[in-house]
Amino acid sequence: MQATDEGPSGPRGFSWQRLRFNPLAPPAIVVGAFLIACFMVALCGVVLYQSRADALARASETSRNLAIIAERDIERNFELYSLSLQAVIDGARDPEIMALPSRLKHEALFDRAASASYIGSVLLLDETGHILVDSLSDTPPALNLADRRYFTIHRDDPNAGLYVSDPYASRLRGGSPSIALSRRISGRDGSFQGVAMVAIQLAYFHDLFSGLQLGPQGSIALIGEDGVMVMRQPYDRAIVGRNIRQASTFRRFLSAREGTFSDTSTIDGIRRMYYFKHVSHLPLIIMVAQGESDIYAAWTRRAIIIGSLMATFALAFVVLAVVLAAQLRRRMRAESELALLARIDGLTGLNNRRTLGEILDAEWRRARRTRNVFSLLFVDVDRFKAYNDFYGHQAGDDALAAVARCIGEQIRRPADSAARYGGEEFLVVLPDTAQEGALAIAENIRAAISDLGIAHAASEYGRVTASIGAAAWTPETDVDMTEVIRAADRALYDAKATGRNKVALGDAGRALASAAGLHD
Repeated sequence: MQATDEGPSGPRGFSWQRLRFNPLAPPAIVVGAFLIACFMVALCGVVLYQSRADALARASETSRNLAIIAERDIERNFELYSLSLQAVIDGARDPEIMALPSRLKHEALFDRAASASYIGSVLLLDETGHILVDSLSDTPPALNLADRRYFTIHRDDPNAGLYVSDPYASRLRGGSPSIALSRRISGRDGSFQGVAMVAIQLAYFHDLFSGLQLGPQGSIALIGEDGVMVMRQPYDRAIVGRNIRQASTFRRFLSAREGTFSDTSTIDGIRRMYYFKHVSHLPLIIMVAQGESDIYAAWTRRAIIIGSLMATFALAFVVLAVVLAAQLRRRMRAESELALLARIDGLTGLNNRRTLGEILDAEWRRARRTRNVFSLLFVDVDRFKAYNDFYGHQAGDDALAAVARCIGEQIRRPADSAARYGGEEFLVVLPDTAQEGALAIAENIRAAISDLGIAHAASEYGRVTASIGAAAWTPETDVDMTEVIRAADRALYDAKATGRNKVALGDAGRALASAAGLHD
């Protein structure tokens, strides 16, 4: 719904001169007091809103910086471990090195990284899973690890590369929580000859994360791309190793390489602002989350103090202006309701045909002037006449209102607008929207209408559906608004003719024949 035009004298149809105040009368003084109070409150609101947005921006930047710090530390160490594994593999392929006495063989196979903090041990396993060489012992323990995932994945997949395991309890270190980095050892003919692996104690991630301060309700975690929790701060041993694939937060982690969003944790029920980032070249995700109550704690205290003081000052002006404010409020409400009724469709709450004409004219002129793309969508409810005939006109009105709500919920930018074009047809105006964006919005609208699940016995889909025609204008195309509308209408006809419940794209670069009479 479009806002009414405003000018120097206020909303359309309103004139301050009509009030004809006596400058010496009390109402004139009250109006002045009321305006000053409004300005004070508005200024306070703007300052507080900007302060809140700044607090959120600072928290987002802090979370991103902490995630990058943790990511770089992990990447650097994992790269060293990977190089150490490759050195072990190269040495294992050298018969002369493997024939050396145990002490010399250890010196040849293992560099100083094998004795670094948080390293459990570096193992060389043969093709059956038995330990051939242990970096921590001259005599390898008589232990078979063929059942471990870090062994079986290389045995079964020659192209597994560097594998990062899920957390496990080490059999060599009394159940110490660890993860393994492993690589396959292949013969010259590509045959499987064993595995080289390095065990990293989870204490490394625990100590790394515990040094990053995020507030009382903050959280930082390292999660595998398969959903397994590797480490989380605050630490809870029961959480490590848990699979959170079904959590709404984890599904957001998989939607992009990095991003920010707010959600409620399924682990502790705290609402947080999350920043996540996929670690480069590793199947791991760094998550840094700050509690919203922590983010806004200082802002809330400041807002209460400033807001209370401003409210006290404004109240003195409002009390003086209350009589005139009531009169103005009644008059402005009446004018606003009349203006609204003249501009919206009473059934659907969307813009009416008259308002649509104004919007199209304004947006088309702006698009031509700024040389920006411009898109239109024609939405038509499938087999609506049959629906009316079968269920009655009241049900038809209810269905149109539901469809209008779906359309309104899918257009979110202030510049986008929707109108009832007539009957069961709707038109969506999408300024500054290219063809791909228009098709995406159209598909969202189509799916939302179908998902309403409104029964429609006369439809081949058994429910109320809609067909949508889309058309886009680009600055390179020398056409007028009529041709864009005609292209969208023709695309709607194509969607109807090819089975309904579809989105079709029209060509606005040429004149298109009308599809009138083929819409149902």
